[in-house]
Amino acid sequence: LAQHKVYFARHDNGDTQCASIDEALEYVKPTALIGLSTIYKAFNERILTRMNELNTDARPIIFPLSNPMTKAECTFEEAMRCTNNRVLFASGTAFPEYTIPETGEERVPGQGNNMYVFPAIGLGAVLCKPRHITDTMVYAVSKALANSLAGDERARGELYPRIERIREVSAELAAAFVHQAVREGLAQDPQWVALATESSLPSGPGAAPDGCFAQSMRAEVRRFMWEPAETFEQLRTSLPHYHHHPVVHGSGRSSGRSSGHTSDHGDSTAKL
Repeated sequence: LAQHKVYFARHDNGDTQCASIDEALEYVKPTALIGLSTIYKAFNERILTRMNELNTDARPIIFPLSNPMTKAECTFEEAMRCTNNRVLFASGTAFPEYTIPETGEERVPGQGNNMYVFPAIGLGAVLCKPRHITDTMVYAVSKALANSLAGDERARGELYPRIERIREVSAELAAAFVHQAVREGLAQDPQWVALATESSLPSGPGAAPDGCFAQSMRAEVRRFMWEPAETFEQLRTSLPHYHHHPVVHGSGRSSGRSSGHTSDHGDSTAKL
């Protein structure tokens, strides 16, 4: 093994050495397969089918996390077909929904991507200014993500909240991050320390990183979040640096940076 892989190697297999995924399945009988290989189709139909056979009491977990799609270990459709639609699936790249032919039911694949967690960690860190970011802060955000699923999402067996709710979820995750930073005594901004301390949630370094947060914390975090522009004009007027870009009026364009330039139609552009 390469040196950086030795740490993760198992030492409880005695003289048994597995030269393939097939051999590893028969020896370990795993409940989950996580793909980080960037080897396209590494989880072939034979492997997916065997995972389903090995996990009759619980749904098999298949996470082909390699990006892009051309390097994914399997597709969502393949995982669904080979496990009789039982798979708990998340991938690194986005796959389309799958319609079960027998019932017409649509299933949505989970995307195990950093798009949920990383922005929330960044926002929480900017707000409460922790001395450093700990593993337990990241764990608290992960717990908050798991807790964020709505009732209908849980009923459909989805692993992640719908992408349409990502801003709502981001506020919850950032609030969980701030609360955990305060619990650990690492947050330095007094406003957020006071807000977390006033809540009725458990505090102190001994409190478990459970991803909880006070609703007042979530509301305050939401107040500091940017609002996406709905039109080009909103974007142009809300960003101070946008004056470096040309102004577009209909089909005519002006490429000058100062006021008073004329477009193809003779329109005078406003000063930015």
